[in-house]
Amino acid sequence: MGGIHAIPELAPHWKQLDLAEILSRPAAYCSVSQNKSCYDPGGVQAAEGHRERGSLPATVKVVEAARKAKNFVSFNWIGYEVFRQDYPMNDFDRVQFGSWTKGLNWTKEQQARDNELVGELQALVRPGDNEFNERALQTAFIGTQLPLELSRKKIEVIVLTGIHLDWCIEGNARLARDNGYLPIVIGDACGCQKPEQEKAAMERINNFFAPVISSETFVKLLKQSS
Repeated sequence: MGGIHAIPELAPHWKQLDLAEILSRPAAYCSVSQNKSCYDPGGVQAAEGHRERGSLPATVKVVEAARKAKNFVSFNWIGYEVFRQDYPMNDFDRVQFGSWTKGLNWTKEQQARDNELVGELQALVRPGDNEFNERALQTAFIGTQLPLELSRKKIEVIVLTGIHLDWCIEGNARLARDNGYLPIVIGDACGCQKPEQEKAAMERINNFFAPVISSETFVKLLKQSS
């Protein structure tokens, strides 16, 4: 229903591009919200079942391939905290953020663990990578070091994996486009809250904001570009 089965055919306009050539340009990898909250038992969002839905092994495949490509010069592990009582908030933020953790009386240590990068991906982090949290509702382009990182390294292409596909991934793809970058979304390395939501999300992203491809296609394109 979702995951690899929801990836649409490339929109006609993307078919005019040589994606292998594009993926040979200076590139950044961004993992968004792939934390223990979503994947580990007891996580606030673990009931969504992302560990069983395939995004984690697909992400590992993407990272391992990107590490071998010399043009991937920026790796960013972007957390998304659900416990936001210490964030600056307006009235909309206060009621929305509060709804995510209502009724949970967690210690600071439990909250910090919930936001940690999931173990399988933490094992792939290397010195020089960037680890930080989103500060805005749905994008890492506001209030973080990401814009400066991309500018300093003269990035053109941004490859995105993570959760949630129809929120942070779509939001970052939109902001990437609006800031002049070329985002590519790895569909099976992402996930919505529910699998049945993924088809519409991928079609929307693929039609308007960024090509949506599979992790297998990404690996094949990188081999072609080398």
